[in-house]
Amino acid sequence: MIARLSELLLAYENNANVKLIIVKGNGRAFSAGGDLATIHGHFLNGNLRFGARVSQTLLTLTYLITTLSKPQVSFLNGIVMGGGAGISVHGKFRVATENSVFAMPETDLGFFPDVGASYFLSRLPGFFGEYLGLTGANLDGAEMLACGLATHYVPSAKLSLLEEALTCRVASSTSSICDLASTVSAIIDEYSLKKPALSEKSAYYKKGIIDKCFSKPTVEEILSALEEELTKANTRAGDHKEWLAAAIQSLKKASPMSSKITLRSIREGRVQGIGECLVREYRITCHILQGEISKDFREGCRATLWDKDKKPKWKPSKLELITDDMVEHYFSKLDGDDRDWKELKLPTISKLPVFANSKL
Repeated sequence: MIARLSELLLAYENNANVKLIIVKGNGRAFSAGGDLATIHGHFLNGNLRFGARVSQTLLTLTYLITTLSKPQVSFLNGIVMGGGAGISVHGKFRVATENSVFAMPETDLGFFPDVGASYFLSRLPGFFGEYLGLTGANLDGAEMLACGLATHYVPSAKLSLLEEALTCRVASSTSSICDLASTVSAIIDEYSLKKPALSEKSAYYKKGIIDKCFSKPTVEEILSALEEELTKANTRAGDHKEWLAAAIQSLKKASPMSSKITLRSIREGRVQGIGECLVREYRITCHILQGEISKDFREGCRATLWDKDKKPKWKPSKLELITDDMVEHYFSKLDGDDRDWKELKLPTISKLPVFANSKL
């Protein structure tokens, strides 16, 4: 599917008759992400390279979406997780609905948020991206709009009308590619709710405490700060006790190695362009697949997707057992002779649109 999407997008980008690309899911989800169970099956057969090739194809597709000159509109009407975020969040327009559920739950699987997540999570308000990446917390459509993951919020009942309006009015438009984005945005605005109500329990209302805790330089200090806040909350009525306890529990059950990798990846993403982020994420992925320091990804897939006992045995088992040198290994350049373990080579794109240039 990833290869087919790449093929279609390249064809549409080079077809002067194509003015707009609409991406939507076929079913209850937009996309729940990559088929990690199949990757684990290849692990069991000794084929580590399969996962590397999938990652290479997906990250290249992510870069293609980032650099498209044609506006892409993604209808995020359902689950948007992992790779599903990669093929939508980097596009120009992301339309959330009341059915949207966003998450990057990779640390529970012994992996880390890739598909350019170190780019888009690091650019969310404050340290909200660190919170999402480390806890794997879910967001609904209103929260996606509030934090910037979505550009619009349209009730699902209006999506078919919106698609029809986009198809008809863009097809008859004589606007240049540069001006077409404004036309598309105006059409979506006609069907959008500007400020859908956030749930009373929304994490977005906890931005102050999120910034205070998740701005800490290490995962250990983030966890300690959350535990300190929970101690304070237990002495007061009506505070954030339930949310704090859930965040702490999420951090404690995640792979310690994945948490360390995730925090550093997002922090590095704050000062890098999307291309640099994707190259770095491919390095990390290859080192995780090779399992030289930790085999947590295989264990996470086994416990969650294969045996489904939900009891992963992480190694190293604690944050304090992981040294800086161990984490550094995952960020080191790939210098092997094998084509599957070489640095990611992204395609050269000419005539980049302005919004894509800003990401690079």
